Amino acid sequence: MRTTTGWRAAGPMTLRRASLKRRDLRPDDIAVRVDYCGVCHTDLHALHAYDEHAEAPLVPGHEFTGVVTGTGSEVNVFSVGDHVAVGNIVDSCGVCAMCEAGQENFCHSFPTLTYGGTDRQDGSTTLGGYSREYVVRDTFAYPLPSGLAPAAAAPLMCAGVTVWEPLRHLGVGPGSRVAVAGLGGLGHLAVKMAVALGATTTVISRTQDKRDDARELGAHDLIDSTDTQQMATARDTFDVVIDTISVPHDLAPYLKVVAMDGTLSLLGYLGPVTVEATDLLIGRKKLSSAGSGGRLATAEMLRFCADNGIAADIEVLPSAQVDTALDRLGRNDVRYRFVLDMSDLD
Repeated sequence: MRTTTGWRAAGPMTLRRASLKRRDLRPDDIAVRVDYCGVCHTDLHALHAYDEHAEAPLVPGHEFTGVVTGTGSEVNVFSVGDHVAVGNIVDSCGVCAMCEAGQENFCHSFPTLTYGGTDRQDGSTTLGGYSREYVVRDTFAYPLPSGLAPAAAAPLMCAGVTVWEPLRHLGVGPGSRVAVAGLGGLGHLAVKMAVALGATTTVISRTQDKRDDARELGAHDLIDSTDTQQMATARDTFDVVIDTISVPHDLAPYLKVVAMDGTLSLLGYLGPVTVEATDLLIGRKKLSSAGSGGRLATAEMLRFCADNGIAADIEVLPSAQVDTALDRLGRNDVRYRFVLDMSDLD
């Protein structure tokens, strides 16, 4: 076994620096020195729910960039010294219909998650990127394009691909009218990508205070969701509405601004929802969702971001300040993604 250092849960919302074990390299593995790891709302939820008496350890972190430090005997795509990125999926069955379609994120036997997942070979619990080293199957690591700064690229591996999937599969491009509801870690990347794809892009927010931010990101307009007149004026306007709001909320106002045959895509809140059928019926509107992305889409997203100068707007903190990052994230006190610098674990 290999030994590294990272931040392990010791109870709900409690992390302690600890020695961690990584597997020895299998023939198709690479070892990655983790340089930068994004802090996701998923990490916050996992830590809130963690039971200190649980048998399985918890090391969060599923969007990170780093440098290859070792390769297995059968690896021929990566070499020591290569810059790579790793997202929230590190393995899948490879043979089900979803995997064969390039949608490993929907693997019928469930994809192996970067942390809190079950290793398909030895049954161990995967430990995430809040650590100095990660060992990953080579096909689930991605070359980091030279045009992307490693720290700002880390959140692309979760937040970025999560919004990329629906934008691409719903055919967003020149002439499309897109609205992004919520301007946070997911939303700000959705705005940047939609604009780069050629769409006329609007932000829907609870407050006018984010108007300047929205325009700096490239949005063409902002609608105040609490202003009934503004929402009424926008009725039947948008081909695609990307809903990144992370808390339970009424979908009716957002379905009303979807154009005929358009789609409301839920990305932020994935719990139970209630929908009036007539809100879908009037205008033949569609309700969909998406989660993460397969290997082909993830590689495509990285190339697109590099070609179009898209990266997350981040605040970098040393990993020793992870508690600060989590506390502020819980209060939505970040524009728009925290990234941990893992070099202080040396």
